[in-house]
Amino acid sequence: MAAKKKLTIKPIERSETGSKITRIKAIDAVPVKKHEELMAVPDDPTKKRGFLGVLRSIGGYFKGAWVELKQVRWPTRRATWGLTVAVVLFTLFFVGMIILLDAVFKSLFELILG
Repeated sequence: MAAKKKLTIKPIERSETGSKITRIKAIDAVPVKKHEELMAVPDDPTKKRGFLGVLRSIGGYFKGAWVELKQVRWPTRRATWGLTVAVVLFTLFFVGMIILLDAVFKSLFELILG
């Protein structure tokens, strides 16, 4: 497999206008792992360690969940209220549509059966 190219970015200052331009040049990078190495399945720790392996797996799950939770970008108070108002308005709109359709179908069925 051919070696992967790594991009380097160097800002260069132009003498005529004083503005900076950026030149991107590809250089050889570290060779990429083979497909077989990437697809290898590690041994299951729960089979080797029994009950302790299960506890470690559960602990690893919560540790990973905590890491992901720290990466969440939470909305601001203003954005939260704006989205809440939008949900309430859409809900009221669709409740009104359903009540209106129910009344129309009820009157049609009473007219037909009637």
